[in-house]
Amino acid sequence: MGPIKALKKRKRSAEKKADPNVLLAAASAATDSLPNDNNDDDDTSQPSDWWDGFSRRISGPYSGSTDPKTFESVFKVSRKTFDYICSLVKDDFTAKPANFSDSNGKPLTLNDRVAVALRRLGSGESLSVIGESFGMNQSTVSQITWRFVESMEERALHHLSWPSKLDDVKSKFEKISGLPNCCGAIDITHVMMNLPNVELSNKVWLDGEKNFSMVLQAVVDPEMRFLDVIAGWPGSLSDDVVLKNSGFFKLVEKGKRLHGGKIQLSERTELREYIVGDSGFPLLPWLLTPYQGKPMSLPQTEFNKRHSETRKPAQMALSRLKDKWRIINGVMWMPDRNRLPRIIFVCCLLHNILIDMDDQTLDDRLLSPQHDVNYRQRSCKIVDEASSVLRDELSNQLWGENSSA
Repeated sequence: MGPIKALKKRKRSAEKKADPNVLLAAASAATDSLPNDNNDDDDTSQPSDWWDGFSRRISGPYSGSTDPKTFESVFKVSRKTFDYICSLVKDDFTAKPANFSDSNGKPLTLNDRVAVALRRLGSGESLSVIGESFGMNQSTVSQITWRFVESMEERALHHLSWPSKLDDVKSKFEKISGLPNCCGAIDITHVMMNLPNVELSNKVWLDGEKNFSMVLQAVVDPEMRFLDVIAGWPGSLSDDVVLKNSGFFKLVEKGKRLHGGKIQLSERTELREYIVGDSGFPLLPWLLTPYQGKPMSLPQTEFNKRHSETRKPAQMALSRLKDKWRIINGVMWMPDRNRLPRIIFVCCLLHNILIDMDDQTLDDRLLSPQHDVNYRQRSCKIVDEASSVLRDELSNQLWGENSSA
């Protein structure tokens, strides 16, 4: 069974950062009006301070509070980022008018709709809970959220792309732990689902910890930005199987990624561009994993220490992703398995947008690198012999540098 595709269209040429002109336009997004096409839905002019009015309309602990910190607690983003996200989806929300209104019949503005979607993705609360607190029925919450997902996976795609140049990435990874020529850290996490045990077709989703789950594989840069993600594989599959069936693996094997400059380790050994992963992945020429078993030599122990530090950005990125966008943290109740990968993908886009916007909302909270709580580390026995020699050469060189320092 293959993964469910996250996108209907392939990636277009992308920029790593948000367009400065878009950011300038976003400053006024909260006060813009949707054009009037003679649709009831388009009577959506924004108040001078949208949040001031919106906070009075919602119920619960956040009702009536205009404190910026309250805004950030509700939506998991700063007001600046919120306005930028509104600017991304505005055209789609205008082009596909719908009669979305609250329980009093008042048409929902662009900001209202983005607020609903961000709250759904960020809180993980049920459709009924969000509908009750925001004053609308759960069907409206569901439809708005899905329209937001469809728009974001197209309009925000430039926030998640493989860098055209990797010099900066490699330099930052080397500063972390001294591993040279490293281009990324890869990890896998599980998104748990509640599925009926009686359906035999669901058994493929039953993972090693007896949970129904869907896998997310991510390659991350030193700043915890996602460079490549794939979601949709059943949780029953091992990390190495997911990797070998991913588009990333195929691109590397075809020489379209990790094909840049090499470093000479010795007269006979060159170190190509590579990524690092835990022991659940195979040891490959372009994927270095830690040494397993005991006892270990001093160079091997030193390598594992540095390797562990280099992997931390991936662990922390997935931990932050699940903490910030809680719709994928916990157990999804009977999810649509065609839509869930796309929801996961959009959460990854939002994660990157926060980094690109330098949005540090709620980042002062202590996070654990354990993004898969109660999941045991599983080991892959696949070892490429040439890669084993390469790892030994690198370990000895790093140990020599450490001893002479």
